[in-house]
Amino acid sequence: MDAYPTRYWHALDDDRIQCDLCPRFCRLREGQRGLCFVRKREDDRIVLTTYGRSSGFCIDPVEKKPLNHFLPGTPVLSFGTAGCNLACKFCQNWDISKSREMDTLADGASPEKIARVAAESGCNSVAFTYNDPVIFHEYAIDIARACREVDVKTVAVTAGYVCPEPAAEFFRYMDAANVDLKAFTERFYKKICGGELQPILETLQYLKHETGVWIETTTLLIPGENDSPSELEAMTGWVVDNLGPDVPMHFTAFHPDWKMRDTNHTPARTLNLARKIAMDNGVHYAYTGNVSDEAGGSTYCHECGSMLIGRNWYDLTHWSLDEAGRCNTCHSPCAGVFEHGPGHWGRKRLPIRLSA
Repeated sequence: MDAYPTRYWHALDDDRIQCDLCPRFCRLREGQRGLCFVRKREDDRIVLTTYGRSSGFCIDPVEKKPLNHFLPGTPVLSFGTAGCNLACKFCQNWDISKSREMDTLADGASPEKIARVAAESGCNSVAFTYNDPVIFHEYAIDIARACREVDVKTVAVTAGYVCPEPAAEFFRYMDAANVDLKAFTERFYKKICGGELQPILETLQYLKHETGVWIETTTLLIPGENDSPSELEAMTGWVVDNLGPDVPMHFTAFHPDWKMRDTNHTPARTLNLARKIAMDNGVHYAYTGNVSDEAGGSTYCHECGSMLIGRNWYDLTHWSLDEAGRCNTCHSPCAGVFEHGPGHWGRKRLPIRLSA
């Protein structure tokens, strides 16, 4: 489908139309596209140009999203489209998120087919990932509705840069979200991402206090940009004060990419320090990522310190939770969404084609 009608826009007095999906508020004349590239003014309305089209589908471990407390060990059908409403200079998926070529969208499927394939493939969930799903808002919601019909859950991997009204509609249909908390300064968001921090914080607070969506956060630590101890102190303190200690935080390693190829890799000591600062500030579950670190990737009981879930990359190596999700040692609950036991998908990555 080339042009799917959308709702979040209004006409301006100067003959432009303003897109109201995200805080960027792109103002468009006929034929123009927003910064996200996929929402376009056509016939005096804003349409979505990527409905039903994808850059590819792959069955992944849910831990890769990353989600460590949402159905651990289970497979998730992952896919994205093209475009993004931020302009992060360090984007690790820039070939998809910054694509201006519709040929990127080589695969496609109806919402019903995606839900059916997920269920038939044994996937417990479908993840909207690789690029930000808020920009294909209508398609993601229709997929989530179809997934509910076949008892498959949905996961949004998002930067959270979305306005309150469309956010409420979007997250009404999501079961889990990993929100990129990219930094904790407006300077970083403006200079590096072309956006703002405050709307992200508002999205996180909304998710925590107004929905039943399971949330985790991820921060890609970039040397010299967002990795200072003072910024990490402020960020993790804000999470505990505003979201509570049970929201897991992931601190992941940067590797040089796109417009930041001259920036160094993140040292392991920076990841370990971030994790320590988070836990010292009261975060119950803090993780390191994009590195081989079984200790930093495993889940521990916040009461007695026992290992609850051991992880070697995306392989589960240890499980010590009872059927109610409590520590087998001290019986304290572990926050999360758990089934009766761990899944066994491991670290496998299985690309699939739906259009065939």
